Amino acid sequence: MTVHSVSHVAVGVRDMDRSLTFYRDLVGLDVRFDDIEEFSASDGHPAVRRRGAYLQWSDDPHAPFIVLDQQISPGVDGEAKGLYERGIHHFGFWVDNVDDVAARARATDEPFVYGPADTDTSTYGEQAGGTIRLLMLRDPDGNIVQLDQRVTS
Repeated sequence: MTVHSVSHVAVGVRDMDRSLTFYRDLVGLDVRFDDIEEFSASDGHPAVRRRGAYLQWSDDPHAPFIVLDQQISPGVDGEAKGLYERGIHHFGFWVDNVDDVAARARATDEPFVYGPADTDTSTYGEQAGGTIRLLMLRDPDGNIVQLDQRVTS
């Protein structure tokens, strides 16, 4: 078996319209699907009715995508993970300009976690050297979203 890429990341949200504004208008993803979906009960899990929104940044059929998932039944419980907690505590996107995203975030009072700041690419497991500018924000449900930009020297 060969893994080619991440398929998708699913993010549970409480208010789809607020979350779409964040991921579409602030981060810059394209909404490809937004509708009510129903899934039958299976393997001890109850039937689910949800509003699902699928967001992408590429037309490549193998490119990863984001699924925003607002449960209609059953409801949503729990809180988002804190940075560096066990489990998925943040996820990131490559962007063209971190400072543009930061300016949009400031204009809408989105909560900053860290940055914008520059870091060496070795913190990304790369040995070639270089700089990555990064920004960490909280989405409307408290999930930490990182935006990364390769900086040319």
